[in-house]
Amino acid sequence: MKVNAAEHGATKLWYDKSAAGWSEGLPVGNGRLGAVVMAAPEREVWNLTESTYWSGQAEEVGAAGLGGKAALAAIRERLFAGDYAGGDQLAKQTLQPPKRNFGTYLAIGEVVIEFAAPGEPGGSGSANEDEACLPFRRELDLSNALLTTTSGPPGATRVRELFASHADDVLVSRIWSEGAGGVSFTLGLTGLTPEFEVSASGMTALEFGGRATETVHSDGACGVRCRGRIELDTRGGSHYVQNGRLVVRGADEAYIYLTVATNYRSESKSWELAPRLQASLALAKGYDQLKADHLADYAPLFQRVSIELGSSEEAAKLPTDQRIRWLRQGHSDPQLFALFLQYGRYLTLAGSREDSPLPLHLQGIWNDGEACRMGWSCDYHLDVNTEMNYYPTEAVHLGESQQPLMRYLEDLARAGQKTAREVYGSPGWVAHVFSNVWGFTDPGWDTSWGLNVTGGLWLAMQMIEHYRYGPDREFLEKRAYPVLREAALFFLDYMTVHPQYGWLVTGPSNSPENHFYPGHPEDGVWQLTMGPTMDQALVRELFTFCLEAAELLEKDVELRERLMSAISLLPPLQIGKKGQLQEWLEDYEEAQPEHRHLSHLFTLYPAHQITPEETPELAAAARVTLENRLQQDELEDIEFTAALFGLFFARLYDGDRALKHISHLIEELCFDNLLSYSKAGIAGAETNIFVIDGNFGGTAAIAEMLLQSRPDGQIRLLPALPTAWPSGRVTGLRAKGNAEVDLAWEAGRLNTAVVRTHSPGTFILSLGEQRVTLEAEAGREYRFDGALTLRNESL
Repeated sequence: MKVNAAEHGATKLWYDKSAAGWSEGLPVGNGRLGAVVMAAPEREVWNLTESTYWSGQAEEVGAAGLGGKAALAAIRERLFAGDYAGGDQLAKQTLQPPKRNFGTYLAIGEVVIEFAAPGEPGGSGSANEDEACLPFRRELDLSNALLTTTSGPPGATRVRELFASHADDVLVSRIWSEGAGGVSFTLGLTGLTPEFEVSASGMTALEFGGRATETVHSDGACGVRCRGRIELDTRGGSHYVQNGRLVVRGADEAYIYLTVATNYRSESKSWELAPRLQASLALAKGYDQLKADHLADYAPLFQRVSIELGSSEEAAKLPTDQRIRWLRQGHSDPQLFALFLQYGRYLTLAGSREDSPLPLHLQGIWNDGEACRMGWSCDYHLDVNTEMNYYPTEAVHLGESQQPLMRYLEDLARAGQKTAREVYGSPGWVAHVFSNVWGFTDPGWDTSWGLNVTGGLWLAMQMIEHYRYGPDREFLEKRAYPVLREAALFFLDYMTVHPQYGWLVTGPSNSPENHFYPGHPEDGVWQLTMGPTMDQALVRELFTFCLEAAELLEKDVELRERLMSAISLLPPLQIGKKGQLQEWLEDYEEAQPEHRHLSHLFTLYPAHQITPEETPELAAAARVTLENRLQQDELEDIEFTAALFGLFFARLYDGDRALKHISHLIEELCFDNLLSYSKAGIAGAETNIFVIDGNFGGTAAIAEMLLQSRPDGQIRLLPALPTAWPSGRVTGLRAKGNAEVDLAWEAGRLNTAVVRTHSPGTFILSLGEQRVTLEAEAGREYRFDGALTLRNESL
């Protein structure tokens, strides 16, 4: 099927062939309810998910009786003495809880729609027609969150439209045909968990129920329960129930409404009635009004940002899967990167709305099933994955989507108080390398990766980011500061002074999830140490922000004094003997120089502890670290690593290198549906596994190439513009300090910049070596030319 090149630009994914499986299906979601839709001419499958559908349960995991200050002191004594084997052995005995009903996120089931083939009753066309030659197109329009599939010959074309309504909390589909009576299909539902049942409800509905159970990450007997309803409405033709399926014959059009509820955190049985009520309301409202309300709810959020990076006439004519291959062959397609950024924004809105019950996890709110069936689990990884899900959120003007994460952090902090007390004998709260929906905050069940003591703190950095972008005093005082203050109290009590250097350090801890040689390879490979760089960088961010917040809020005078004293004792960032930024307190040799994690470069992004202007030597060391990794023949090349390379090179103002890595992410580490994945064979992955952080990390990197902002009011315009994007425009990106920025450029040079300020403040606009200071008022718009000359301002 031919397509007008002007139609899809940066807002449409489209294909002219069937989706052969999950990795070719297209995702929809309303922040809670999700589906990956696999469409073919005569078949459509909806892989159905709901964000709270988890196996496992809340329980005592095993912190009681572990650890304590005596155990901590004994482990530290050995590590300080260089006895890594002894320290690790003690840690395994006292800081490694057993694995019980941790659980995992699971898909609910699959809705399967089988359409009547040509020649069958109600089918379109003749049985002799070659289906492979018939026109077919499926597309996802990001601008309105509508998924449309068309198939069949002119005059008998069948059209399917589907969307996930956040406004009405329902999955909605309309199916119609150009020819009268051309809609015939059967609709059934199969569960993807052992406990699942489907039953007819009259002649127009199916009801289903299930439980999220499995035996890899829990005992197979505990998990969230779900109930759902599929309601059918038709125009013309006939419909009936047969063998537990809905059957439609010869209709002019059909409407499908799907609703789901779970008992997650439900204190009554009212959740069981919710699906029928929601389906009834959707049926009463009708498709046209549901669609209108969906668009009114979604479109204004998506339209906040527009982006044009230039187009390739040939690439613009290609389906999305072929555009990916076109890019892989070395051709230019700048607007594919614009599409990737907008896709990341779409996935944010589809997976994390302001009122979503939970934040985005390893796979957003979707699930390909691969992580669930192996040791990985589909959960909240706290050592870059969950953080990266929200890296772009503020910059791409979707700050409200962080609210589910803010609530999750408040819950995590409450749960982590017990772990802080029982494992470390400290006040405050702590969480480690991963978590779930049941409040898991204990160390993971292997010291090689499970003792990342700053995992929860890393995630809590998003509270600081949220405040930096929109300085809301109420949010700071009532939500962010209480959580961060308690984290600060933990680390002030937990940390210890290094006997040799006099620095205040964490430990035992690891640098996620890397390994080192303390001296020579024959000395063994270890993970646990004292004061890894990542820990120290996070603690510095925490203490500095808490000090600033306490001063602004005029409270906690004694705590301020403790924070100032502690900050003065934190270790500096160090450059190793190879010119690299040290990953550990000591200049250890990397046992895995090809490792996928680059945790210590948190100092470069998202933090600003390293910048090319203020810390040029450390910036050079960070570049050496990057180059050393890239030189490894067996580099663990996965989605979040590619995104991180793009982000780090963008912060070093190297746009061409940043683009190279985001190109690699799209070309080699995304499925045909542009969802990112982690390669088989790395970190125990048995297959290519969908991991959504690459989508969000790549989105953040593209935004960073065009605009960067800092807490001190600096806004850098086009800081890492690659030569491949000589002309373009972007509107609606956000900067720290509550500002929006529009940019337009030609021949690699800025034409115009518009800064809209929503809070008063001092901003320093930078363009290369040019600087201009803007004393901004709230509610004003400031226009600058390519020389950063203020041309006019308006209300």
